[in-house]
Amino acid sequence: MTADRIAATYHAQLARRRAYGTVLWAIFAALLVAGFDMANRRNAGGFLQGLPSVLDYPDALISEAWQKAGGLPGHMWRALPSLVETLNIAAASTLLGAIGGGIMALLATPGLAPWPRLVPLFRRLLDIARAIPELVIALVLIFVLGGGPVPAVIAISFHTVGALGKLFSEVAENASLKPVEGLESVGASWPQRIWFGVIPQVAPNWASYMMLRFEINIRASAILGFVGAGGIGYELRNAISWGQGRYDAAMAIFLMLFVTIVLFDQLTSVARNRLVRGQEHGEKGGRI
Repeated sequence: MTADRIAATYHAQLARRRAYGTVLWAIFAALLVAGFDMANRRNAGGFLQGLPSVLDYPDALISEAWQKAGGLPGHMWRALPSLVETLNIAAASTLLGAIGGGIMALLATPGLAPWPRLVPLFRRLLDIARAIPELVIALVLIFVLGGGPVPAVIAISFHTVGALGKLFSEVAENASLKPVEGLESVGASWPQRIWFGVIPQVAPNWASYMMLRFEINIRASAILGFVGAGGIGYELRNAISWGQGRYDAAMAIFLMLFVTIVLFDQLTSVARNRLVRGQEHGEKGGRI
């Protein structure tokens, strides 16, 4: 095959891919427009008609909170136990999800799994856990168990297992198998091979992903409070439900939640950077 024919074949394939991409984007745009039109027709009052009033609620919220600024510290103090409960929900969910995700990741990683034929099964289980939103799980559990932090912990933990299991598995796939093979040659069991041969390699990245997930779970636990799962979200829902006259309490909770999320985001970012950079420096030092 000559160079001209190769170039012509390449350009034909490139044009075909572009055509396929254009068709897919056109279908996506059509579905997006159709979905928006249907949602707008079903929405009370219509989206476009209500668009000029989109800032009315924030304006009323900020105005009332500004007028009652002296009472914001008191509202924050009263809501502090609920904020602590939200952080406890997020921490417990992250810990349980990381433990479950780590076990599932090792069972779903080719080359490390003790039962290679079951790897696809464990991968599908992770997909299922990751695909079901926490809100759906929490609503079902609240119906069965009642309101409180327990349904929130179970719901967020279940979703965290799927999310972290996927990330942990990708990290474990890149781990060197030489330590595992060496331990196997001297008769080490599967848990011993994993603990001494794999965990030291993946621990920094696993810890980094775990802290990142903790940030996400703080927001998730606050959202679940709106459906009765306890925490700061429950207090925020009550404050909003009272409407005008209680907007200062709602603003105080908004500020607490915002500051908490930003604070933990910065703290975990610093810790993650130290973990990853420390690992990179260690690898460079070992190469030298």
